[in-house]
Amino acid sequence: MRLGIFGGSFDPVHNGHLALAHACQHQSALDEVWFTPTAVQPLKQPGPHATDAQRLEMLQLAILPEPTWRLCTLEIERGGWSYTVDTLRQLSEELPNAVLFFLMGADALQDVPHWRAPHEVFSLATPLVVRRAGQAEPDLTALGKLCAANKQPHLVEMPAVDVSSSDIRRRVADGEPIDDLVPKSVAAYIASHNLYR
Repeated sequence: MRLGIFGGSFDPVHNGHLALAHACQHQSALDEVWFTPTAVQPLKQPGPHATDAQRLEMLQLAILPEPTWRLCTLEIERGGWSYTVDTLRQLSEELPNAVLFFLMGADALQDVPHWRAPHEVFSLATPLVVRRAGQAEPDLTALGKLCAANKQPHLVEMPAVDVSSSDIRRRVADGEPIDDLVPKSVAAYIASHNLYR
């Protein structure tokens, strides 16, 4: 199985996340994509605004229409700081026949040297680096040096989607609509649970 791992806070999940997963799945022929919400991201402090349970519920609603998308709760169950290397180690042990890919936006490239054990991360999974339409071509040279020879980075193109979780939280707090930024089910969940106000 060609398995894509997509980590993040997903606070909340939005249409940009879904577009990124679609682009990676189609351009890299992934059998499944596993959305893997972090407990606490070491490079994004403080932690999430919504609870773990709320983020999981919103993700479940968002991925429901896609039969090959799954929710992976390893990092939330583990708790504490979420390190990609720990998750990939566990998945490679539990799924020895899976070929792992790691989905990431091109904007995350600058952070990679600060990750825990980046060489090991990219010996376990091939990075799929997503460039949004209109962005400059990212330089994958430094990333390539961290990767195993058989796991060199692949560039994935996706449409421009001007949305971020922080902008959604700001809009909700300001009483602005978010209906075109998140799936309808997620917008309804945020409203009914009075999130981000």
